[in-house]
Amino acid sequence: MAQQNSNEPLADLTRPGRSNGGTSDARELYLKLFSGEMFKGFQRNTIARDLIMKRTLKNGKSLQFIYTGRTKAEFHVPGRSILGNDDQAPPVAEKTITCDQLLISSAFVYELDEVLSHYDLRSEISRKIGYALAEKYDRLIFRSIARGARKASPVSMSNFEEPGGTQIRVGTAADADDALDDVKLVTAFYDAAAALDEKGVSNDGRVAVLNPRQYYALIQGASSNGLINRDVQGTSLQSGEGVVEIAGIKIYKSMNVPFFSKYGTKYAPSSNAAAATDPATASPTNAGDFLDVDIEDGRNSVDGIENEYGQASNFANTCGLIFQREAAGCVEAIAPQVQVTSGDVSIVYQGDVILGRLAMGADYVNPAACVELYAGTATAPAAF
Repeated sequence: MAQQNSNEPLADLTRPGRSNGGTSDARELYLKLFSGEMFKGFQRNTIARDLIMKRTLKNGKSLQFIYTGRTKAEFHVPGRSILGNDDQAPPVAEKTITCDQLLISSAFVYELDEVLSHYDLRSEISRKIGYALAEKYDRLIFRSIARGARKASPVSMSNFEEPGGTQIRVGTAADADDALDDVKLVTAFYDAAAALDEKGVSNDGRVAVLNPRQYYALIQGASSNGLINRDVQGTSLQSGEGVVEIAGIKIYKSMNVPFFSKYGTKYAPSSNAAAATDPATASPTNAGDFLDVDIEDGRNSVDGIENEYGQASNFANTCGLIFQREAAGCVEAIAPQVQVTSGDVSIVYQGDVILGRLAMGADYVNPAACVELYAGTATAPAAF
């Protein structure tokens, strides 16, 4: 090949990876694109982050949430000075949430695989890393809310009684199949709304999280349960997004909500329905363990876990959550972000390690704002 003449004019290259057209690395912006892909993967798959109280943790291992109880109104006695209520109200309590150890998801990308791949390998991997972090994030928060539904108020001052959490059985019998009965679910929603009203919980920010089959059961029963206007039933049924809210409670569906010791769903042959251990839902072909995934141990005695998230047996009868944003809190020391190796490491291994990381912790804050739906037992699940 003939050597290029140094006197030949050079083309004015457009380098899309170079920041502001300067003299920096021509690939400077490429990793930022990847970071964005990971974060979008996280945001699109987490719903809990925006439904509760979230705080940023700096220069400390834990964050304090202050809980203030109620006070009273009293008539003024003429001539008497006003120096505060005689009961020293309102009572104040605290809830401390500790940051768990660093949560990570990583992959090693071999450079030759990237060269030979016919699709954008890094973007695909980045999305999956974001999904993994989002799943864990939601699961820990939902387990914290279920725990709060079983707890008393943190206010323990003498002569004061603040409301604690709420547990509502779906149906009137100890039958786990009731968790998929749309009529009984609607009744449970109205019971939950009434309980939240009675406990003085704000209407603002009330939501529910159900597993997908529960959500679609509500839509399928739209003609009888009255949740969808008759004029739009066709569209709602076909789109699968017809149920917006019940009793002012906005409904979300998630595969990360505790559901009979599993995440999202728990399959069982219809012939086992009489055992009242699982909803009578036939497993789809080749469903495998991925969809029927167990709840892992989340006790604070496990390495890396500083808060109490319970274990599978604690959620043996849990089948949905209804809550208001004050139900739980989440502290973030490191927001979702990505790191990629470079330089000598990339040369030695001829590839890069792609790491998504997050440092967070979650726990219940106001039990009165937590409602747990349960089925398959006559006794409400015990606190843990």
